[in-house]
Amino acid sequence: MSRLAPWLVALALTACGGAAREGRASYYADSLAGNRTASGERYDPSALTAASPDLPFGTRVRVTRLDTGASVVVRVNDRGPFRDRSRILDLSRAAAERLDMIRAGVVRVRAEIVGE
Repeated sequence: MSRLAPWLVALALTACGGAAREGRASYYADSLAGNRTASGERYDPSALTAASPDLPFGTRVRVTRLDTGASVVVRVNDRGPFRDRSRILDLSRAAAERLDMIRAGVVRVRAEIVGE
């Protein structure tokens, strides 16, 4: 039952127009390009995608960098990050570039589920 809880929360939040959480985001290493993600897709650094430990695949998330206000909408297609619980998302390189976080590597973000 506990494995279903995050999915149910995500579905409820999506139906209600979204809710936000804050934490840190990192981005995928370029060397991972072409590897399969947990959803079965191949990682494409030029796509606006992200990994989330608990949001359903296909969920669209608006990610806003807290210190600059820059934002991007990404689609969840992978699982992670797992090593650091303060990290709530791993972003594709394209998403990281939109947030101007390549040099920083890890930034504080707000993630909000958005409707279709």
